[in-house]
Amino acid sequence: MKYLVILGDGMADEPLDELEGKTPLEYAHTPSMDRIAREGSMGMVQTIPDGYEPGSDIANLSVLGYDPQLYYTGRGPLEAMSMGISLGENDIAYRCNLVCIRDGIMEDFSAGHISSGEGARLLASLQGKVKGAEFHPGISYRNLLVVSNGKGSVTVPPHDIVGQPVLPYLPQDGDAPLLLSCMEQSRIEFPDHPVNRERNAAGKVPATEVWPWSGGKKPALPDFSKKFGRSGGMISAVDLLNGIARCAGMEVIRVPGATGYLDTDYQAKARYALLALEHLDFVYVHVEAPDEAGHLGSITEKVRAIEKVDEMIGTIMKEFAGTIAVLPDHPTPVRLKTHTRDPVPFAVLGKGTDDATSFSEKEGRKGRFGLIRATELLPLVFR
Repeated sequence: MKYLVILGDGMADEPLDELEGKTPLEYAHTPSMDRIAREGSMGMVQTIPDGYEPGSDIANLSVLGYDPQLYYTGRGPLEAMSMGISLGENDIAYRCNLVCIRDGIMEDFSAGHISSGEGARLLASLQGKVKGAEFHPGISYRNLLVVSNGKGSVTVPPHDIVGQPVLPYLPQDGDAPLLLSCMEQSRIEFPDHPVNRERNAAGKVPATEVWPWSGGKKPALPDFSKKFGRSGGMISAVDLLNGIARCAGMEVIRVPGATGYLDTDYQAKARYALLALEHLDFVYVHVEAPDEAGHLGSITEKVRAIEKVDEMIGTIMKEFAGTIAVLPDHPTPVRLKTHTRDPVPFAVLGKGTDDATSFSEKEGRKGRFGLIRATELLPLVFR
């Protein structure tokens, strides 16, 4: 038996006046997701346990069956695993965004979705400038800062404070003095850096500084194949998801053209998922684009991203005859431009039917699976 989970990051949302009182999932043309709901069964899943912030790290760790209360140490170390960064026993890895802050306001948490090459050049200007801090370039604005003999720190994700003053959200406690020194050094190095001179001349958003957040030590996850008795693979353009997969002993499947943004190659993900299922029992396909559209506050882009995810699912379903599940990891309402912890809809094809007629938040609340915890999803899919 073969199994497939397709996760559209941040697809869930609220009813919007601009969409005639419908959510983006209800408004978008999604014949493939609707078919899964109509010919399968639906429910709602609580992906964020009590006491945790609604991040994709917590949500996807939970959906993959790993209880954050037992295994979560921070987002940074998961991304470090994906990037092949070796962490010492006392090292703390922080996610390190390149951001644009002007007049004390978080203007853009991604510095205009700066390119990976530009980000690497900016980070190179910081290397060796702050003792005990090591910078590692990643994909676009998503980079890492490793602190040797770190203590951890209270931090806030930059995408949660877009449009707000940053002063109340600066790092606190533990490694805060070092993190603040890194931020200050970036404010010295970045303004006249050639990358920013080029971006300013082209009318692009500059990267004004770094923003470290979600630090932690290297996690230890039980092997996925031993936990579930099935071989598993991960398709994602995001280091976070690939890091979880590496920690869990899953195969990381790299897809050319997968960007982690709105321009990702959805059809390439479909092709690689089908190829991977020739030798794996289970594949988890993660698509970041709907979440990015939510953070942008763009209704148009979110609807378009959802429809592209649906087209990808349609391509897969033409050749895949196993059990397939589809869900978001959390809502990313375009009105709020950040995540919420509300339950999200899920649908499973191959585990019975109910009265659902389409894939949406409303239909999910009526589904026969009811409300489940995220760690219960894969056992339901595999049973």
